[in-house]
Amino acid sequence: MSDTKAVVFDLYGTLYDVHSVAQRCDASYPGRGMEISAMWRQKQLEYTWLRSLMGQYISFEQATYDALVYTCNALRLDLDKATCDVLCEAYLNLSPYPEVPAALRRLQDIGLPLAILSNGSVFSIDSVVKNSGLQACFLHLLSVERVGVFKPDPRVYAFACQALDLLPAQILFVSSNAWDASGARHFGFDVCWINRRDSTFDELGVAPSYVVRGLDELPEIILATSPARTAPD
Repeated sequence: MSDTKAVVFDLYGTLYDVHSVAQRCDASYPGRGMEISAMWRQKQLEYTWLRSLMGQYISFEQATYDALVYTCNALRLDLDKATCDVLCEAYLNLSPYPEVPAALRRLQDIGLPLAILSNGSVFSIDSVVKNSGLQACFLHLLSVERVGVFKPDPRVYAFACQALDLLPAQILFVSSNAWDASGARHFGFDVCWINRRDSTFDELGVAPSYVVRGLDELPEIILATSPARTAPD
């Protein structure tokens, strides 16, 4: 990691807990919150992959809406416009994982530029980051909207290199999504996989460079593998 010039993060499920929407779901459908959240997230991901394969890019907000409609239909839940608006709004107010704010500040103190590369739209990314009060942590908020295709298409990771004016080997990519970590690793990034739930990494022909259980472990790894960097006073 001695050549690392920037750290680039996935947003959904990596820095921010997508299942923080479960509480809002439970308020609308008592006792069904986590069930809705889990299916909603899975279909949201599937729709981004399928849309990319079909060459039919849509906004992340549209994919999120479509996945919610599917979920409620599949679970036989009535979904009116007001409830739909409230639940989709929850995706703009996701909670960061507990260790994330302090870990980001520590990474800033080490002196590495930080960026986000997300399947979210420019609007979605800006909203989530600003609503959590973490906008000062990042020099770049990069959206696949600029490319017109979703991760893990290699054009998205190439866009990060172009935006940061760095080579793949100079970027450390951080994701808790194994499919995303695999795509980034195939592209040529060093990859840190955040494995908060003791999950199994996908069999996609690559392995992450580093595995941590929380973002708070990353600063020490960077300091240990980058002799030129020193811990802040």
